[in-house]
Amino acid sequence: MDLEVSAGDVLAVAGGNGSGKSTLLRILVGLSRPTSGTVSDRPRSIGYVPDRFTAHDRMSALSYLTHMGRVRGLPGPAARVRAGLLLEQLALVGGPDAALRTLSKGNAQKVALAQALLVEPDLLVLDEPWSGLDASAHGVLAGFIEGVAARGGAVVFTDHREASTETHATGVLALSGGRITGHGGARAKGRPPEVELVLAVPPTGGPPAEVNWYGLPGVRDAARRGEAVVLRVAREHSDAVLLTALRHRWSVEAVASHAVHSGARRAAL
Repeated sequence: MDLEVSAGDVLAVAGGNGSGKSTLLRILVGLSRPTSGTVSDRPRSIGYVPDRFTAHDRMSALSYLTHMGRVRGLPGPAARVRAGLLLEQLALVGGPDAALRTLSKGNAQKVALAQALLVEPDLLVLDEPWSGLDASAHGVLAGFIEGVAARGGAVVFTDHREASTETHATGVLALSGGRITGHGGARAKGRPPEVELVLAVPPTGGPPAEVNWYGLPGVRDAARRGEAVVLRVAREHSDAVLLTALRHRWSVEAVASHAVHSGARRAAL
């Protein structure tokens, strides 16, 4: 395996269960050692979200993150402010004083993301980061990823949803049989045109049915705007998504073209 992660990269690691994706990420951040070979030029500031974040502690989310911030070199007051800001952005259910052991999987994942971002990372490594997150947090996480890359950092993530790779990655690393092959992602090539769909609750006829928007082909982002839902959809899938929305009694408020913009520190493995 020969891999180089450069400044500004957003790389998706794809592969079947047991292919070694999580092991590769742990080697990349320094939690596991390779059986042979070396990792060179690893950045000093690394943020890491594991595939499982065990949150059984009695302490609150804010106390935990403040402690983690101090461990990473932040003064206590600065760590507390930074932690509170991240939890507010991620909209932690129960608020910053919620005990870790009371959190659902999705809200525990928000705390895991916050701890990875307490100090601005030069390398952000995310193992299934979208797992369990609500729709609004999907957009926040996308903003975090874009922000790290825009500052000259790098992001490496795994996700089982092809839509995440299409939306966020500049390159895709396919892992199989202990070997890795890479090719450009959608952002590297320039993504296909997108359409923005604004779906509203109809004025009559009762509330619309809930839809797993991210489960529909081509949906790259879904966010709430009051009672409306705003979707970013690959243009070739927009008719199918609109038809699904209408069948679930959503009202179409607006359809518009959506501009797509693409976007030396390194870690070599």
